[in-house]
Amino acid sequence: MQLQQIFRAIKTQRLKLVCVVVLLEIGLVSCSYNLLGNFSNQANKEEEIIMKSTIEDTKGYIGMWVTKDGHIRHELLPNNRYDETRGNRESAYQGSYKITGNHIDYKDDTSFTADGKFKNGILYHAGMVLYIEE
Repeated sequence: MQLQQIFRAIKTQRLKLVCVVVLLEIGLVSCSYNLLGNFSNQANKEEEIIMKSTIEDTKGYIGMWVTKDGHIRHELLPNNRYDETRGNRESAYQGSYKITGNHIDYKDDTSFTADGKFKNGILYHAGMVLYIEE
């Protein structure tokens, strides 16, 4: 089914939110604004609601996570982005993250993916153990 046909098929307000979520997931938000015209204002509002709920879900994990030796510094930012420092190399890796429950999925800006788990205030990620910096 062509993308334009999918948008024509969306008639109800309830399905528009689903459309925005799908578009966010596959990176086609800018395309949706062009195809849907006046839907863009609604999409912006719904995107803002989604971002607020995501921040609400992740706020307990936002901050600087550090290995015991301090070599790896992994900052989870409130905009669902992360910035990782390795030793003296600042911003060695950057990308986005998504938290579901105590599970975190990462996708760096080169499309490399990884995941991790939060357990008892500790982040277990890619064989590393990170602690929240106070």
